[in-house]
Amino acid sequence: MAEKLAPEKRHSFVHNGQKVFEWDQTLEELNIYITLPENVPKKLFYCKVESKHLEVGIKGNPPYLNHDLLNPVKTDCSFWTLEDDTMHVTLQKRDIGQTWSSPIMGEGQLDPLASDLEQKRLMLQRFQEENPGFDFSQAQFSGNCPDPRTFMGGIRST
Repeated sequence: MAEKLAPEKRHSFVHNGQKVFEWDQTLEELNIYITLPENVPKKLFYCKVESKHLEVGIKGNPPYLNHDLLNPVKTDCSFWTLEDDTMHVTLQKRDIGQTWSSPIMGEGQLDPLASDLEQKRLMLQRFQEENPGFDFSQAQFSGNCPDPRTFMGGIRST
């Protein structure tokens, strides 16, 4: 049932009319998807994840992305992979349940409605994980949605 509350679509970060990357998030992770240029050997791509910084590029060239992250991540649990024509960067959130309005500081923020919808989806995902026998996929909130990170004393560790 938790799959029903997984991100339905990715958010796009567009700069000067060009898609830079797509992203989505769960309670514990933030995922960034970068379309790789053609005819570049896969071994030349690199990704460096620091607690509050991300750098992605092709060795021997200026970085494609070189930005501070909106919130801190756990570097020892974050990783990247190359999947066909996409670099997939998985960042483990330091603060589980925190709703990110963008992966990078000061760029591509979600509008207030999209940010509210994202927070509601994460709150329902939290309910689903804490109550696995129930289906929250059709649940709705009336009024403001609580913060999934802090609601009712915070997220329970397993």
